[in-house]
Amino acid sequence: MLESFNPLLLARIQFGFTIAFHIIFPAFTIGLASFLAVLEGLWLKTDKPVYKRLYRFWVKVFAVALGLGVVSGVVMSYQFGTNWSLFSTQTGNILGPLLGYEVLTAFFLEASFLGIMLFGWGRVSKRMHFAATVIVAVGTLISAFWILSANSWMQTPDGFSRDAAGVFHPENWWAIIFNPSFPYRLIHMVTAAFLTTAFVVGAVGAWHILKQRHLPEARIMLGMAMLMALFVAPAQLIIGDMHGLNTLEHQPIKVAAMEGIWETEQGAGFRIVAWPNQDQARNDFELTIPYATSLILTHSLDGEVKGLNHWSEEEHPPVAAVFWSFRVMLAVGFAMIFTGLMAAWRYWRGHLFRSDWFMKWCVLMGPSGFIAILAGWFVTEIGRQPYTVFGHLRTADSLSPVIGEQVALSLAIFVVVYTALFGAGTYYIFRIFKKGPADQSDPDYYQYSRQVAGKEVDDE
Repeated sequence: MLESFNPLLLARIQFGFTIAFHIIFPAFTIGLASFLAVLEGLWLKTDKPVYKRLYRFWVKVFAVALGLGVVSGVVMSYQFGTNWSLFSTQTGNILGPLLGYEVLTAFFLEASFLGIMLFGWGRVSKRMHFAATVIVAVGTLISAFWILSANSWMQTPDGFSRDAAGVFHPENWWAIIFNPSFPYRLIHMVTAAFLTTAFVVGAVGAWHILKQRHLPEARIMLGMAMLMALFVAPAQLIIGDMHGLNTLEHQPIKVAAMEGIWETEQGAGFRIVAWPNQDQARNDFELTIPYATSLILTHSLDGEVKGLNHWSEEEHPPVAAVFWSFRVMLAVGFAMIFTGLMAAWRYWRGHLFRSDWFMKWCVLMGPSGFIAILAGWFVTEIGRQPYTVFGHLRTADSLSPVIGEQVALSLAIFVVVYTALFGAGTYYIFRIFKKGPADQSDPDYYQYSRQVAGKEVDDE
């Protein structure tokens, strides 16, 4: 019966559902906006039409993704007032200004220059159009700054006081904005956004190489994507390690859940796979690399890592979800590093663009960035439970006085509407991908494409 549904669980599922849809589009547009700025800069510098064609192609995708991100973001923000009004009441003095700064400094900036970026071709000078593209790209990064600051404060709150009613009040805005985990989360997320875009771009390029279509543009797309994978994916591993050490310092129980460690251990091993049993506070099965977790987290083979049972059961997050999400993120990250290294080896051997298994692998890796981002956010947000403001405000105390029937109905509506809306948007983006970046009605296109296929010219 709907009346027996748990409103807290349903509200959490609804927020998780909407934010999962929302996060993938801003992450994609953050990376894509910077990619567009690079493409237009290369076009201005070299005057090669191939870069202009690529820009005109990817700006269509950017426009659709940005629109979907804005729509999903508006819906998500309304939930603060519907399902999480107590959270809004208690944290509004801090999170309200942070989100307001995002609108004033980023959203308005993007909106002001987006029209020039999308419709300014032939209406403004080349340099003015390039400036608009750069400003929009900077705007997406500023937006990430404020959103990550707000989320990081919920993870590692600082610079505040609470009154007798439990309301948070700002005391030090510098400490609030630059809270202990914020620098690590910002760099980690922006880097993830760049990698996400790179692997989508690389997948599109690889697909057209397999089809022997749009070869000039496809080779550039794949080459730029693999360059990003080669250098940025290993850097992300280092950034993630630094972020993990910061989490160990400020949220050690989350790290214990990520590692599947129940009892405090000296020389803790890394659980490659395990079956966390939360009811009995143990793992039913585990395959472990000895000493690896202690070495990574404490830089000592016999370093101590606190287990989940160091804290009361009421403090434990859902362990299985955090544990497996972390491993999905790790697996995708290592697959990205492998892809970059394999691309470098193939380039050195002189057959990076050959239509073989590696092109198919790159197509398969297209959605990998989205998978890693979702897995990472599951670790971050589920691992923070049972708190909305870690250590201070519990999720159960953040919920509006709603009933399960209401939340279940709205959740069902969200599922239907989101499936239709975002399904249509994604379908349209794939139509753009399939059509390709070049005008195939131009006779010169066919001649040039054959020249590239025969390696008679380099790129334009």
